[in-house]
Amino acid sequence: MLRLVVESAKIDPPLTPPPRSCVSINFRDIEKRTHVVEGNDPIWNETLIWHLWNRPLENDSFLQVTLQDMGSKKKERFIGLATVVLKPLVKHPSKVHFVKDLTLLNHSMSQTDTDIGFVYHSPGHSLLRKWLGLCQPNKPGSGVTGYLKVTISVLGVGDQAPVDRKLPYRAEDTDVQIFKSTAVPIHMAYLQFFIYCAEDLHFKKHQSVNPMLEVELIGEKLKTYVPTSTDNPIWNQILTFQIQMPCLSSYIKFRVLDCSRRDCQDEIGTASLFINQISSTGEEIGGVSSGFLPCFGPSFLTLHGGKKAPFRIQEEGSCISDSVKDGLAYRGRVFLEVITQIKSQQDSRIKDLSHEVTMIEKHQNRQKYGLCVIFLSCTMMPNFNDLIQFEVSIGHYGNKLDLNYKPLVSTTQYSPVIYDGNIYHYVPWYNTKPVVAVTSSWEDVSFRVNCLNLLHFTRDRLKANLDTLKSMRNLKDPALLRQWEKLLRELVEDCKRPLPCMTDQPTATNLDRKRWQLRSLLLQELAQKAKHAKPRDMVATVEGWLYHLNAVLPEPQISLPDVMIWLMAKEQRVAYARVPAHSVLFSQAGPLYSGRFCGKIQTLLLQYPEGEGQKNTLPAHLRVCMWLGNVTDSKDLQLLRQGDMVVYAETYENQAKYKDQWGMQGLYRCPNFSDVMGNKALPKTDFQPPPGWHWWDNWRVEPQRRLLLDIDINKSQVLEEVYENQDRDARGAWVPAAIPNTDTNGQPMEARENVKCPQGWHFKKNWAVELNRAVDNEGWEYGVGIPPSGLPQVWNSVEKTYHSCRRRRWVRVRFRNPRELSLEQETLSFLQQHELAKGEEEGWEYGTFRSKFHLNPQPHSRFRRRCWHRRLAPDKDKGVAPIFLLEGSLAMDLKQHAKKEEEDKSWLGFWRRIPEDTRPPNMPFIYCIFNKPHYYQLFCYIYQARNLMFNQILTFQGPFIRVVFLNHSQCTQTLRSSAGPTWAQTLIFQHLLLYENPHDTKESPPLVVLELWQRDSWGKENLWGRSMWPPVVWLDFHNRTLPPMRWHPIINELGAEEGEILASCELILETERLREKQLPILSVPWKNGIYTLPKSIQPTLKKMAIEILAWGLRNMKKVSSPQLLVEFGEESLRTEPISDFQTNPNFPESILLLIVYMPTEEAYALPLVVKVVDVWIFGQQTVVGQANIDFLQPYFCDPWAQDYVPPRLPTLCVKQHQDFLGYLYKKFFFKSSTTKDQYEHEVDWWSKLFWATGDDHKSPKYKYKDYHTLKVYDCELEAVPVFQGLQDFCQTFKLYQEQPKLDSPVVGEFKGLFRIYPFPENPEAPKPPHQFLVWPEREDFPQLCLVRVYVVRAINLQPQDYNGLCDPYVILKLGKTELGKRDTYQPNTLDPIFGTMFELTCNIPLEKDLEIQLYDFDLFSPDDKIGTTVIDLENRLLSGFEARCGLSKSYCLSGPFRWRDQMSPTHLLERYAKRKGLPPPLFNPEEDSVFYNGKNFKLTSFEPKPPTVHGLGPKMERLALYLLHTQGLVPEHVETRTLYSDSQPGIDQGKVQMWVDIFPKKLGLPGPPVNISPRKPKRYELRCIIWQTANVDLVDSNFSGEKTSDIYVKGWLYGLEDDMQKTDIHYYSLTGEGNFNWRFIFTMDYLAAERVCIHSQKDYIWSLDPTSMKFPARLIIQVWDNDIFSPDDFLGVLELDLSDMPLPARHANQCSIRMMDADSKWPAFLQYKHFSLFKKKTVTGWWPCQVLDDGKWRLSGKVKMTLEMLSEKEALIKPAGRGQSEPNQYPTLHPPLRTDSSFKWFRSPVQNICRACWKRYHFKIIALVIIVITALLLFNFMYSAPHYLAMHWIKPELRLSPPIKIFNIITPLNTSNANSSILRTPDSNLKPTIDREFKLLQGPKNHLSDIFPELPVP
Repeated sequence: MLRLVVESAKIDPPLTPPPRSCVSINFRDIEKRTHVVEGNDPIWNETLIWHLWNRPLENDSFLQVTLQDMGSKKKERFIGLATVVLKPLVKHPSKVHFVKDLTLLNHSMSQTDTDIGFVYHSPGHSLLRKWLGLCQPNKPGSGVTGYLKVTISVLGVGDQAPVDRKLPYRAEDTDVQIFKSTAVPIHMAYLQFFIYCAEDLHFKKHQSVNPMLEVELIGEKLKTYVPTSTDNPIWNQILTFQIQMPCLSSYIKFRVLDCSRRDCQDEIGTASLFINQISSTGEEIGGVSSGFLPCFGPSFLTLHGGKKAPFRIQEEGSCISDSVKDGLAYRGRVFLEVITQIKSQQDSRIKDLSHEVTMIEKHQNRQKYGLCVIFLSCTMMPNFNDLIQFEVSIGHYGNKLDLNYKPLVSTTQYSPVIYDGNIYHYVPWYNTKPVVAVTSSWEDVSFRVNCLNLLHFTRDRLKANLDTLKSMRNLKDPALLRQWEKLLRELVEDCKRPLPCMTDQPTATNLDRKRWQLRSLLLQELAQKAKHAKPRDMVATVEGWLYHLNAVLPEPQISLPDVMIWLMAKEQRVAYARVPAHSVLFSQAGPLYSGRFCGKIQTLLLQYPEGEGQKNTLPAHLRVCMWLGNVTDSKDLQLLRQGDMVVYAETYENQAKYKDQWGMQGLYRCPNFSDVMGNKALPKTDFQPPPGWHWWDNWRVEPQRRLLLDIDINKSQVLEEVYENQDRDARGAWVPAAIPNTDTNGQPMEARENVKCPQGWHFKKNWAVELNRAVDNEGWEYGVGIPPSGLPQVWNSVEKTYHSCRRRRWVRVRFRNPRELSLEQETLSFLQQHELAKGEEEGWEYGTFRSKFHLNPQPHSRFRRRCWHRRLAPDKDKGVAPIFLLEGSLAMDLKQHAKKEEEDKSWLGFWRRIPEDTRPPNMPFIYCIFNKPHYYQLFCYIYQARNLMFNQILTFQGPFIRVVFLNHSQCTQTLRSSAGPTWAQTLIFQHLLLYENPHDTKESPPLVVLELWQRDSWGKENLWGRSMWPPVVWLDFHNRTLPPMRWHPIINELGAEEGEILASCELILETERLREKQLPILSVPWKNGIYTLPKSIQPTLKKMAIEILAWGLRNMKKVSSPQLLVEFGEESLRTEPISDFQTNPNFPESILLLIVYMPTEEAYALPLVVKVVDVWIFGQQTVVGQANIDFLQPYFCDPWAQDYVPPRLPTLCVKQHQDFLGYLYKKFFFKSSTTKDQYEHEVDWWSKLFWATGDDHKSPKYKYKDYHTLKVYDCELEAVPVFQGLQDFCQTFKLYQEQPKLDSPVVGEFKGLFRIYPFPENPEAPKPPHQFLVWPEREDFPQLCLVRVYVVRAINLQPQDYNGLCDPYVILKLGKTELGKRDTYQPNTLDPIFGTMFELTCNIPLEKDLEIQLYDFDLFSPDDKIGTTVIDLENRLLSGFEARCGLSKSYCLSGPFRWRDQMSPTHLLERYAKRKGLPPPLFNPEEDSVFYNGKNFKLTSFEPKPPTVHGLGPKMERLALYLLHTQGLVPEHVETRTLYSDSQPGIDQGKVQMWVDIFPKKLGLPGPPVNISPRKPKRYELRCIIWQTANVDLVDSNFSGEKTSDIYVKGWLYGLEDDMQKTDIHYYSLTGEGNFNWRFIFTMDYLAAERVCIHSQKDYIWSLDPTSMKFPARLIIQVWDNDIFSPDDFLGVLELDLSDMPLPARHANQCSIRMMDADSKWPAFLQYKHFSLFKKKTVTGWWPCQVLDDGKWRLSGKVKMTLEMLSEKEALIKPAGRGQSEPNQYPTLHPPLRTDSSFKWFRSPVQNICRACWKRYHFKIIALVIIVITALLLFNFMYSAPHYLAMHWIKPELRLSPPIKIFNIITPLNTSNANSSILRTPDSNLKPTIDREFKLLQGPKNHLSDIFPELPVP
């Protein structure tokens, strides 16, 4: 037993009013309570006992202690709870486990303690978005180790879960309330921000700012003071935050605000500093390091503002809120330092630093950096109608809109965007690549960047190796192990390379040193792990290493801003690319310490800022070569292996036609000299070479041919249009307008008759009016002209009287003539023309700004210009790259020019004023000229795509691949609709032109872009996703090997993976020898007009047969005639529609055969797609569900296998010749089985269950229990591995209407099976046999069945009521049938025992889903659903494991375990043999044997000895049953099914134990149902007669000092303490003997099978139902000593298990404590025998009483009793009264003859009274005597003083003698001493009295047999 003593509690803080406290303690679901005590310091001193039975304590045993206020409302009763672990008692059960100062958790104690009660009493019963403090459970004193933000809801009956309407991340979410355990200490720290200064705080043009820095941390904000009108403020302030370690916030936010206005709302820039980058917990390296506190700088922090980057899934930290994201524009830098201090008291939160801060001067030394960018190509652009250029900036340097810095060559020359011949556009740079050079001044951070780049090199190489490892899907690939070894080898090599030491750097900060130490330790640890790594879980292992590397990579102290490349159009920034400065930074330490892309070609994907740009469009695909470094390191700068740097000064000379003469008179406001956009520029004479440069030659005219390119140069056809315009005259008639022919914008055009066809083009049709618009029948559209343009804003197709103008559109298509040159060659030929044609010698370009210029004058030309170039050359070597000397303007000092050009007075009306730039565009342009081109051929091998997660279930329509490589693109063929399109096509790009050196191309090749498109039935094309990777470059064709095909992910616009494509690409250099060969270089097969894949690269295909068992569809709603569509790749197969789906949902044709070509390698396998198509009445077809089978390996089989048995349908009907056998079977079998036994069985079905679960104490011992075993599964029957999910005949595939996710709704089920096997290529070869057979038994479906559902019990149900319990009942649903009543609920339990059998009839498969629901009964509110489980009855009926009815262990015809199946074992064996394709078994009754499956089995091999079990069946049936058990069939079982609820999906709501029997009605009547009714207890009456006691401990002392005891006995049954009974008192027992003759009568409800008593009692008066509790049948007898004034003394206890109690001793001297020893060490023959009182009925004798003394039990007395157990009926026949009351019979109890001890009080009353009073109140008596004496003396003094004084003062002569008498009065008080001695003298008469008492007792003892003749003489 487990004994618990509840002593006291202390409620802190005290509650008002004082609570009525009660402690509830729960152990193993048995709850016990103390009595109620009022007060904040209750004291109980109460003992609670739990009986352990045969289940000893385990290591995880615990007590749950709950303190409640019983005087409060029900919801407010909870005060606190705690858990007491009983593990110490497991090892030392005899030692007392003291629990002191046990803390109870409750919300009233602290807001950092979270428990269930606190959550429930929070608003909405929830904690929404609250932080929990995490700590180590074994080290709570170490403090909080992290935080977790959670939402917790605790819902009671009828409560609704709150709806969280907040966004996942909010800027205003600053709630910092933390909940943690009170045992976890709080570590506080002070985070100090030393804010020194800032620089370059530019916000608006030409406007100074009043900057203020705001620091935000965990919702708290501190601000600096506001300096006025400065871009470089100096604050020198300290901001201090008090934080809890670890810091709750993950970042620190810095904002610089402009306070020019009072509200300070203008945000200049922001910066974020992440806590995990400036501190460490040591967990990054597995706890090897102890970590460090947050620290930073002193260093610069870069500010950003403006537009933000767009959302991308693949971005690291993409889930960060917008408030954390910083903008794209550089807005300056802040110089600061962060220090964390642990100190006891806080300084002022904001204080100033000294103005002379000298310690940070060393961090502000600047060096000059140079940035050079070569633009190689810009492709995949949308159409830009305007000229574009690129701007490169680092910080404010290079920003041409910021005039505070020197002008730099930071922008490229303007360029047009031309069509590439497909869908994209590109910039035609070709051999003239623009270059920019930007110089800037920054701090020297090389020591910091060297370490960072070395780590990036390690990380990048590890990631590249990991990606290669992931692409190898085939585990048998021999290259897999080689790649793994290469990865480990390179990782060890990289990790052993030491990081640059930070301890020797004078400018290194504390954070630099800490992170250097952290990174070094991590590299050492990774090197050790890589050395000992095994080739197991390779990808997961490397991903873990990569995770740790990424954790230490970020460098927060990089003060260099990122390099920004902006695409600009119309002087607006359109798209950008951001390049980290460290990735292109040069280092003198070597290439490993330089940036990854320093001096190398890289590909940049430009992005639109957030909220801009078109959907699914890419701004540009840019290839650049970048170098950044100290200008002193750029002396021999050579970025590429070839190419010459050329620097030009450029200006445009402008002329206008004035009076038919060209000159500058008619320019009006246009400048004489301008740039290409018309902005004012310097005249040629005003240019001056910059320092370090000189003029190479004179000015010359060089038309910029790329600006003169025909925009239609790469188009095959062009649509020309001319609008004919008319106005309404005064008479209302339509006449030609003033400008009769215009374009769509109203600009004048030539008349359509005068428009000539350009050279190289031709027309097929003449001009025609377009009527396919909102126009009238003549093509006119009408409007009202609005000045000043005169154009209508809205055009209408219906003429109104107020319309003033109209127009119509004339169109014709211009087609290009066949040409010899390709598109690119034609473009090159135009760009590379060095000599001007006739008429173009002067180089004039004709046109207007913002429009197209031409070299040939047009009749309407009114403006012309020509481009002047003058080349610059560098001076002698000055130690730096010359391009970095191109700083400042090329103009002379403008102050020397007082003369200013006057603007022309005349100007054409159509000229629009161009706004002048604030800066003169007088910067030179740098180009990299490539003289030698290189030609390549690209071979792109595309095989197939898979896992296309389309939004709808429809087939991927019209898929095709567009391959884009630079400015070239090709498309594959468009396939028909397919789930896994297979192109098997090679796309060849010939004569690809690349100008950079081939070795540069090999190191950094351009990316190949594969775009997956789909074309719908209307011809509309939609982009699905892109996949990009570099091709394999071969410079030497002879060393070429074919690149293997790999799966590449397809990424959508947001960065999510949308599928995979199997492809590979290679780029081959065309050498002179290869050019002589016929193109293409490689011999690629040509078939049906396309290049196919080479056989060496194409996956090996094998002809395979996919055999499909299409059984039927289930649970499909709102379908009429569904059919099945099976797709594999491009092959598909359909079944016939199910015409009568509502009556028979099975397919009319079950077996389908699909012949496909399948890759032999598993890595290339495609999924098998199953679709359900609903055919409507009018032929319309709709896909209503789909299932994808991705893993096909389980369905592969060998069709020629000898042991293969095709799945067969079970026989569900009995033939006529079997009916006779069935008749005999029923006649004899059921007759014997249905007859009820006349005797009561010792065991029942529950005994069988408890034997299986190991609860032997709940079932009687039974020697034949091995014949009646039961299998209890702890899971669903479908989850048992050996039964294959009961889907051996057909599997169940869930159908979806959308992309399957965790919570996607299932629209139905498909039941079927697949077999995949090789199919011969030769049509004459023998075909393999079919794996599925056509069954005639299909006619048996649908099948009427009788279903018996046995619901045994439920386990661990979720509580539904306020008392933590529920009132569950069962509801069964099958089709439209519903069984179960709410009145049959089990009250107040979480482990109900139902013991209910439901019987119902159903039609399978129409009613196949059996739903078992458990509800909680509520009297007033609607019943709550606890949980549900669903069983597929069809799978059990069709399964070959005979799951319809479990196979019993024995074939019994009678008794409690009778056979219940419809068929006998012999019939079942024949049926099983038929299903497996075996010959029927041959039985031999003479030899008791059977011949089955080629073997002979005898009964004696299973039964060596004839069984003696009652009720066993015939021998042949038993032998057949033995054979059936060897076939792996489902045995008789109980399955445990998990309950789930829709309101809490995926959460276990409890479990229910049950089983199901299915009996097809065509097989005949089933056997009798199993009686699983719950065991009912039997009422018994226990009569216990206490005769006498002996040798009881004497605890009192009489007046003579001898030990005595006033003995009485009390007793009760365990668990029924309320019915405690006690005897009368035997006073003054001097020998420990006591005589009582007293009868106890106890009534109990005893459950014999479990040997427990059942007690039902209502918890409260208002409770509806009583709560049943089980207790062991134990009689507890206690012997006590009665005390009048003090509490009674406990003398001993006797506990007897009535079902297993020791035999009593006949005499008292034979009674010992060894009788009660359960684990006796004595031999068996010396051990005391035990018996059950329920069987023996009556017993009399002596039992020992014992008491616990110093942790050990000792004998404290003996008691003689008679125990008699009577049934309820026997008790009524033989009534008896309690004690000695009437009816005093069976036997009659007379008062005992005891010694008369009552005279002692009369013989010495003073002695006894004094003894009784003195024992308890002696301290009070002494105090009372002292007080009385003192009072008497005081009274005597007060009484005598007046008389004495009077006599003394008056002095009378005559005196009397009363004073003498007064002294004599006191003398009698001394005599009390003599009298008091009498109390101390011993009583001389005591001994004779004792002798007389013994003499008196001898008489009654001799006459006991006369008084009680039926009792034995002791």
